[in-house]
Amino acid sequence: MKYHELTAVANKKTNRVGRGIAAGQGKTAGRGTKGQNSRTGSSRKPGFEGGSNPLMQRMPKLPGFKSHKVRPDTVYTGQLAGVKSKVINNKTMFESGLIESAHSRVKLIVKGKIDKPFTVELQLSSKKAIEMVEKAGGTVKLVAQQERLKKIKN
Repeated sequence: MKYHELTAVANKKTNRVGRGIAAGQGKTAGRGTKGQNSRTGSSRKPGFEGGSNPLMQRMPKLPGFKSHKVRPDTVYTGQLAGVKSKVINNKTMFESGLIESAHSRVKLIVKGKIDKPFTVELQLSSKKAIEMVEKAGGTVKLVAQQERLKKIKN
């Protein structure tokens, strides 16, 4: 094809169907004679297979549920004796090796005994763990995560 043989296609007229027999695309307007695709306004859903069970319904379903919620790190009351500080928070627990990150949520759970009084500043704690710390002479303060991050930076 040469440059002078090119024609402009932008002004090409669309074929107007269904305008009578003499127009060439009259009567059925190129849709065939009857059937599902010959009717206007009818369109099949994606995945429709003509009445048979669709592929997505035939596939086996996977069991179970995977939660995307981040679980808090658990620390037991018996492990508090391993922390060298009187004030126990995320920073001191991280330094003593009880948790992997100083920026994670920590929950205190009863397992073991407490001998010394501690000041515990964590995000979560069970009721029994709070009672056990207070019985040993310490205090428990539940701290929000934003306040905890400010304390770690200082």
